[in-house]
Amino acid sequence: MTALDPTDLAILRLLVEDATRSAAQIGRAVGIGQPAAWRRIRRLEQQGVIAGRRVVLDKPVLGFGVTVFLGIKLAAKGRTGLQDFERAVTAIPEVQLVQHVLGQFDYRLRITARDISDFERILRRRIMTLPGVGQVEANVVLSEERRPGPLGALDTP
Repeated sequence: MTALDPTDLAILRLLVEDATRSAAQIGRAVGIGQPAAWRRIRRLEQQGVIAGRRVVLDKPVLGFGVTVFLGIKLAAKGRTGLQDFERAVTAIPEVQLVQHVLGQFDYRLRITARDISDFERILRRRIMTLPGVGQVEANVVLSEERRPGPLGALDTP
């Protein structure tokens, strides 16, 4: 684990909140100059602490009002079955996340759809026709709260 000082943690919190902030803005917020903030951010990236930056889109504004988590249990297991399923499911544009998980299901998918009818179309025409799909369980997201991640756990020894 990389040793992070309080300034590093403050920088990470600011970037998690808004990754578009400039090094100058971050430096001012944590009490250091822009060059020092830039060097710290670069070091955190090089150490792999910062793995990337993303733009978060407002899905409802773009016309995607329904998010569904699907639990998928494959009918047939085995390396070939997993690879075939993963290759096919990642080609579906509405599938935003594919997680291979341990538990009742083999995979957990996050699907974004325009509405419930659109989700039903995706489920029937795309998901249920994937190789190896057995049992499927859908959970429609009613609301979502964005969590900043595990930074709070780093504050305590």
